Amino acid sequence: MNGTEIILDKIDHSILRLMQGNARISNADIARELEMAPSAVLERVKKLEQKQVILQYTARINPVAVNQKLLAFISMKSSEGMGSNNTAKELAKIPEVQEVHHIAGEDCYLVKVRTADSASLMQLMRNTFSKIPNILSTRTTIVLETVKEEQQLVIPEK
Repeated sequence: MNGTEIILDKIDHSILRLMQGNARISNADIARELEMAPSAVLERVKKLEQKQVILQYTARINPVAVNQKLLAFISMKSSEGMGSNNTAKELAKIPEVQEVHHIAGEDCYLVKVRTADSASLMQLMRNTFSKIPNILSTRTTIVLETVKEEQQLVIPEK
């Protein structure tokens, strides 16, 4: 998004809530729920996509089912100056990296990583992260148990 304000009304918020709860919900089901014509819902969904409010449609997959049992958060320091995103771009290219956040504080980045186990995490750090030239240091936190992990946003009622 380009930083311009996106104005959404109550109906847009209702559509987003329904779609966020089930990305496979049909326009007809949304229309029925909101007492609208399916064509009107379709038009609104298209506009939400064009405005980049809806960024993509995905399936949520159980990480254990695809042997991604280890979740870790890695804080990284970089030698880059403010405003440079070369390290972030390199980190974002790595398949095991799920999220890259530029953060305030002592470290520069917070990176969310999923791997099969601690050995594969060590291999990722030794063989991949170590090749990114600007990384000065890392601090890894391995997750023992996930109590809550959501991608859903709180969509306000208008």
